[in-house]
Amino acid sequence: MAEETAVPAALPKPPIATIATLGQHEGQSVTLQGWLYNLRESGKLLFPIFRDGTGSIQGVAHVKSVSPEVFEALKGLTQESSVIVTGKVRADKRAPGGYELDVEDVQVVQRIPESTPYPITLKEHGVDFLMEHRHLWVRTPRQASILRIRAEIMRATAEFFDTNGFIRTDPPILTPAACEGTSTLFPVEYFGDTAYLTQSGQLYAEATALALGKVYSFGPTFRAEKSKTRRHLTEFWMVEPEVAYMDLDGLLELSENCLSHIVQSVLKNRGPELQVIGRDITKLEPIQAPFPRLRYDDAADMLNQAYKDGKLEAPFEYGNDFGSPDETWLSSQFDRPVMVHRYPANVKAFYMEPDPKDPKSALCVDVLAPEGYGEIIGGSQRVSSYELLSSRIDAHGLPREAFEWYLDLRRYGSVPHSGFGMGIERVVAWVCGLDHVRETIPFARTLHRIYP
Repeated sequence: MAEETAVPAALPKPPIATIATLGQHEGQSVTLQGWLYNLRESGKLLFPIFRDGTGSIQGVAHVKSVSPEVFEALKGLTQESSVIVTGKVRADKRAPGGYELDVEDVQVVQRIPESTPYPITLKEHGVDFLMEHRHLWVRTPRQASILRIRAEIMRATAEFFDTNGFIRTDPPILTPAACEGTSTLFPVEYFGDTAYLTQSGQLYAEATALALGKVYSFGPTFRAEKSKTRRHLTEFWMVEPEVAYMDLDGLLELSENCLSHIVQSVLKNRGPELQVIGRDITKLEPIQAPFPRLRYDDAADMLNQAYKDGKLEAPFEYGNDFGSPDETWLSSQFDRPVMVHRYPANVKAFYMEPDPKDPKSALCVDVLAPEGYGEIIGGSQRVSSYELLSSRIDAHGLPREAFEWYLDLRRYGSVPHSGFGMGIERVVAWVCGLDHVRETIPFARTLHRIYP
């Protein structure tokens, strides 16, 4: 009987891994699927830097450690060429992520030719150029880190409400009327009628709060303000909790607990990204409840004293709402968000409850972020009286027929209730220490930009 020849078993393929999880594979060969971020050459050594969406890592390839075909393939790679690379994970304390990859093999999925090079190089580019190429700019380590922090802020926000008994009930994006006046609405033709892109989901959240007790909405909102400031977008994301039987004091506590949870979650889960963008985390570590509380009257006095001391260019006129310079100065006086409450009722929205002890003041709050970032939360106790809300709607010249359903909330089982709106992009700008909100969202919509 002929002797059988043993067939050697095929070697197992290296597992597919992500750069973020390479610490679990130290000393093992893995396969990464990603792109070339940069390539440096030193004699017979190549140092390609790969990214895969979860992070970046430096590879090392010596001319004698890989086949000639692999070496030449690596050497010929251009920026942002897509590759599948296999290599052994090696710990290196000097490396940014603590690991390097000793390259063993590479498969080029797409090589970008030199004739049409990747437009965003490692040199400096102007903001207009970068915004025109936002679809590519988001690939850079800084922008990718900002978007990961944004995702963590949104995750932590939902986590806070979900674990504190809130029910998510998202409102419509198309609405028949304004929530806060008609001058900043985007009209939309709606089967022969005019509808509007929502400014806020608050009114609808009030309805679901009276059904479910504690609710929140989380979605896009739109403001047609012709503003060019560093704090304004025409399309942004907002979270809006609403709670039945909650007064203003309860709302202040809810606001500070929510913000504290968000910031501490970012510090815990996105440390590497904060390091990439160069954020001074000592500015974020104190962000824990309780926050300082400041009456509007006291804030106005502080602003006028600052003007007398030469710290502000103009005096503050009592009775006005705060402008950006006012908010910037006030917020810069504290190491954590400051809660300014009880503004004059005549500068606030029609649905805000007047203070029973001082009817000229509204039971409302603006939460101003430190370091001069201004308002990140605006909220109030809502008017619970049918008669008062009805008269407010008329006084503000709002179309009564569009608010009959909202008045029903006061006709049938009205109770004291409160809520706030928190703009995600402003929180991202503050947490990341950014100069402008245009970097806080994947594709910013501003007064003069709707491309890409």
